[in-house]
Amino acid sequence: MSRLGEKPVPVPETVEVSIDDHHLSVKGPRGRLELNVQPALSVSFRKRERLLCVQRPSDSSSHKALHGLTRALLANMVTGVTTGFQKNLRLMGIGYTARVQGDDVVLQVGFSHPVKLPIPEGIEVKTTGPLAGETRIVVGGIDKQLVGQFAADLRGVKPPEPYKGKGIRYVDEVVRRKMGKAFASGIG
Repeated sequence: MSRLGEKPVPVPETVEVSIDDHHLSVKGPRGRLELNVQPALSVSFRKRERLLCVQRPSDSSSHKALHGLTRALLANMVTGVTTGFQKNLRLMGIGYTARVQGDDVVLQVGFSHPVKLPIPEGIEVKTTGPLAGETRIVVGGIDKQLVGQFAADLRGVKPPEPYKGKGIRYVDEVVRRKMGKAFASGIG
């Protein structure tokens, strides 16, 4: 039995839910999200209790997996249209900067040229100036997958390296540092 899939998703009063066959739409104060539910599963909305419930037809492993996944996607949709999602990144390195220029994020991260990444539709990006030698980037939006993917794309431009720790990392990320060859040879 999928424990997560059996748990209903509470829907706040400010959120509207509409189900049309296997197409679900969630509209809230921050925007609107849509999902095509797998035909094997059924989704129902109890209006009086304001709960979204997902049912599966059998206990096969594929139906159990889809059951939990669909429930998690619905919970993320409700959270996204009410409060939204956010990922925080920081640039570590001397001279590393980021700025929003039109519909692009421009990164100066030690290459001979600035790197431009187009901001996807539905994503908000803010940058803050150097605080104690580091620039921060805040990626936000209502779609959890889009926010996470764009934050990963930003980090992928210059991932943190293990010797000096320079690069783009998540705020809560811990980078394991290596000592270097001077320490390994016994010099120093």
